[in-house]
This record gives sequence, structure tokens and C-alpha cells, in this order.
Amino acid sequence: MATPVPATDTVATQTLVTGTEGEPENQPVPVSVAPIQKKKYTRKSVCLVKDDDEPGPSQEEEPEPEVITRSLSQSELRDMRKDFSCHPGEHIITWLLRCWDNGASSLELDGREAKQLGSLSREGGIDKAIGKKAQALSLWRRLLSSARERYPFSEDVICRPGKWTTMEGGIQYLRELAVRELVYYDPDNAQLPTDPDEVQCTRPMWRKFVQSAPSSYANSLAVLAWKTEEAPTVDEVAGRLHQYEESLSSSLISAVEKLSQKVQQLREDMSYSPPVRTSVSAIQSKHFSAQERI
Repeated sequence: MATPVPATDTVATQTLVTGTEGEPENQPVPVSVAPIQKKKYTRKSVCLVKDDDEPGPSQEEEPEPEVITRSLSQSELRDMRKDFSCHPGEHIITWLLRCWDNGASSLELDGREAKQLGSLSREGGIDKAIGKKAQALSLWRRLLSSARERYPFSEDVICRPGKWTTMEGGIQYLRELAVRELVYYDPDNAQLPTDPDEVQCTRPMWRKFVQSAPSSYANSLAVLAWKTEEAPTVDEVAGRLHQYEESLSSSLISAVEKLSQKVQQLREDMSYSPPVRTSVSAIQSKHFSAQERI
């Protein structure tokens, strides 16, 4: 007589395969959490990938994560006030560019959180407008709209005066001109960039850049022109300026080497000066001898 197989073994095997039978309905669905890699303050957003009892993706496929924004803690708000506050005497456009470089576009805040940031710009009109909208918006968008509300006319916003002295300083000034353009872009137009480096370098921007250049650069930069009808982006112009700086440095190094060679040749020529002094002494001795005979 054959021995019957216990039914419990079959049930246990099925439970291991499905992983769902016999579990309470209120048990939370397992999730995997990974921080978004985007500049600073990535800890405020998490990616949740839910297991919906469907076969998981193969190793070659990457699931599209759902971005969930959580409220910021008080310590994070303090860090933000430290990183995004305007320095004493800092120009508004310079401050805005620094906020972009510090990751203001990767932070989303609702109106309540934005109000808790306090005085970031050191200007009451801008600080009040930062927390004006209740919906969740990026800090970068809030800063741009607040600056536009405080200064409705672009002529009222002045970039840092004076001339830049290095090419890196000049590129930074060009990026500040791009931020000024962004302030007055239509925020509802998705076709317009929000990145200062993606702003097109218009001819008025280039003219201001050249006018602020020192005399050692101004003449050469003034003759530069775009080969295409469409204006290049600020990032593309920055790349060309770096190439120009490298070529200028190479020319300067070559000129210095040639000058060094000439100085060395001059030193070698000066080494023949002692025989000249000796001949002069011999002439003086003959002159004295002639006087003694007289």
C-alpha cells in the first residue's frame, strides 16, 4: 500500500513561491528606498518602487521611480538658511546665481516651509514673496518669481559693476547676465530654460560682457562673432572662452620663451666686453707715455 503524501508539504511549498498567501491584509507592502542623485539636499526626496505581485523587471531594465516629497526638518531648514542666505553687500543677481549653484532647483517647498526660511535676500519685498504661493514649488522658481515681483523692470536689476580681471571672473559675469534674463522669463513656458548655462547668449549680453572686459581682452573679444544665426548658449560661449584663454596662454608662453632666448643671447654677447675694456686701457697707457716724452 502506497504511503500518502502529507498535504501540508504542498501548502508550504506554494507559500514560498507566491509570498502572499497567509499574510495579513494590513501588512505594509515592501518598498525599496534610494535617494535621488541631484546636487544638494537629496535627502528630502525618496524613490518608492512598489511590488504589485507582478514579475519583477529583469536586471537590464530599470523601473521608473515615483518621487515623493516629504516635509523638511528644522535642521534641514537651518542648513538651507545658511546656504541660501544673501551675504552682506552681495548683489541680488550674484546671490541668485550662487543659490542655483548650491542646488536651489532640486528643492521643492510648500508655502509654509518657504515662509520658515526667514530673510534670505535681506530685502523685505523678495522675502515676503518667496512664501507667497501655497503649492509646492522649487526654491529656484520661488526665488526668480520673487525677484521679478520686487523688480518688475529689468533696468532696475543691476549686475555687479566694474571690470572682471580673469577669464573665470568674466564667465561668472556672463552667467550672472543669464540669470538676469531668467528672472524675466515666463515661468509657465516650458520651452524656456531654467538653467543659466542653457540661456542663449544674445548680442546685448555679449556687448555688456565685452564692455566689462579689461583692455587686454576687450580688443580681441570685440571682433568675435557667431558663425550661425542662432545665438549659442552661455555654456557654449564659456567653452569657447576657455579655448581662447588657452590659445592666449600658449602665445604668451611662446613670447616669453622667445624673450628668454634673446636675453640669453644678449648675455652671451656681453661676455665679450672685457677685451674692449683692455683695449681702452692700452690706449690710455700710450697717451700717458706720449705726455711724459713731452
